[in-house]
Formats: sequence, structure tokens, C-alpha cells
Amino acid sequence: MANDSFELYDLRVEVVPGDKPYVCSHHTGQGFNVEGENLIFPEGGRFSLYSMAALLPLLPAKQRMTHAHDWMTTDSLIACPDPYCGALFKITRTGIRTFNHSDCTVVPLNQDEK
Repeated sequence: MANDSFELYDLRVEVVPGDKPYVCSHHTGQGFNVEGENLIFPEGGRFSLYSMAALLPLLPAKQRMTHAHDWMTTDSLIACPDPYCGALFKITRTGIRTFNHSDCTVVPLNQDEK
């Protein structure tokens, strides 16, 4: 059987201070991990719904391997979506995890599209 493996980065997302005070419910160090398709929160962890909505589109892209000059590789700070809040969200690549295509979908590789 052909190798159907691929790799994704594990991520850590955490609140870090910016140049203005927080006006949302953020706390420095608050955050979560991303492992594959799963968001892992600490016991009793909380995270702003609105901030999560701003971050979610970036997380799958940040999990993928990117070129060294790509902004997705170099940029790690995302501003809170509230323009009056000084919170920043730092996305850190923490490790690499290997997955198999066949464990993630029932669609076979190299299937002819019709």
C-alpha cells in the first residue's frame, strides 16, 4: 500500500499583551492547543467566542508547512477583533504530528474527478 501520510504542526494559541489595555474578557497566558482537528482547552478553560471566530480561519493554514518567506511562517501575532482591546493572540508551532489520509477521510487518494 502506498504511503498516504502527511504532517501538520501542533499549535499553541495564547493571549499576550499589546500596547493598549484589555477591554474584553482576556487574561495574559489564557489560551488553547490545536492538535490535528482538535482544540484542546485546559480544565475549565475559557476563550472569547468573538476572538475564536477571528482566529479559526488562520489555524488550519498555520498548521501546514509553508515557505520560509511566507507571512504565515513569519507572522505569529493576531490582534483582538475588538479595535479598542489591546490583546494579541500569539500562535506558536509547537511540534509536528503525522497523519494518514485513510484515517481522516473515506475518499481515496488519486480518485478521478468526474
